[in-house]
Amino acid sequence: MCSNIGHSHPKVIQAIKDQADELMFVGPAFTSRVRAELGPLLAKHTPGDLDTFFFCLGGAEANENALKLVRFYTGRHKVMTRYRSYHGATHATSILGGDARRIPNEPGMGGVVRFFDPYMYRSHLYTEGMSEEEFSAKCLAQLEEQMIYEDPKTIAAVFIETVTGTNGIIIPPKGYLKGLRELTQKYGILLVCDEVMAGFGRTGEWFACDNWNVVPDLLTMAKGLTGANLPLSAVAVSPAIVSAFKDKPFLGGLTYQAHPMCLASAVATIKVMEEEDVVGNAKRMGKVLKECHEEMMRKHKCVGDIRSIALFGCLELVKNKKTKEPISAEAAAKAGAYLKQNHIFLYIAGHLMHTNPPLTITEKEIRDTFVHIDKALDIVDTYCD
Repeated sequence: MCSNIGHSHPKVIQAIKDQADELMFVGPAFTSRVRAELGPLLAKHTPGDLDTFFFCLGGAEANENALKLVRFYTGRHKVMTRYRSYHGATHATSILGGDARRIPNEPGMGGVVRFFDPYMYRSHLYTEGMSEEEFSAKCLAQLEEQMIYEDPKTIAAVFIETVTGTNGIIIPPKGYLKGLRELTQKYGILLVCDEVMAGFGRTGEWFACDNWNVVPDLLTMAKGLTGANLPLSAVAVSPAIVSAFKDKPFLGGLTYQAHPMCLASAVATIKVMEEEDVVGNAKRMGKVLKECHEEMMRKHKCVGDIRSIALFGCLELVKNKKTKEPISAEAAAKAGAYLKQNHIFLYIAGHLMHTNPPLTITEKEIRDTFVHIDKALDIVDTYCD
């Protein structure tokens, strides 16, 4: 889910070589030609009026600085985040995330209030036959009640992955993201969308929130920004927040902030995406991926749920479709071993088999890959009830 334009694109390699000849490093207080070029190029694609950027090196750094920005700007301490979110592996971001990786770092940073994801497959709020809109309304009502108990005047931001990534590709049901935005605006709370995974075409739009026409106050990005060729991340910031720091400093200096070599990689990557219609290909190939998911669902008793949006996909593997008990670690390991032996390298997190290929993938490559995924799922089926 990092190499959005594939590996070793010649135009990106050449851009990195050219930048090395021109300027390899300059301190963060200085501008550079490539820094001046990237800002407007990126602003062409970010949602709404998010046209000012704070450049860092990785997704966790971007989320750390987004966290500082919302607290400095609002003067509030609390941040609401979801239980199945993942925002990085630094001390603060591991606590900001909600999954089990936070537990060894607890108690850690204070002020984090967690709420439940709109996870229709496993949510106790969902009942058979309920529409997506009805489910979204229930989730948002629960969240609003929690906000009131916490006192909205103490909450700086709601911090989410627009589409939950490593914890299962949880796609917002109809009405959820728009309703969440309206809820944050109702109480004067900022919305931060972490698109470190979901951004740069992965969901068939340049940024995932574009699928629902929602513009957050801050948006973080990394991975696809350079196609993972060099480390770079950014926080896109709204004009209202930017203006608040015109007369006071944002204490966020980083030695390698806006590193010219990394910026050059990003410029070249975005140009490749534009020239080769990479985002359009992701949308088109997403239909093929969905067809393959549906076939696996029909064929295998271990596939409990399928979720995908363009080329951001996941097969949720269960021991029993009725009880939804996750498959065993042994079953997952056997499937993963078979795939690796056949040169298929995908991410299996517990019982979640991710299908997130480069956005340059072809229909034939998808279907050929699923020949092996099909056989791996045959192995998992032997562990089912």
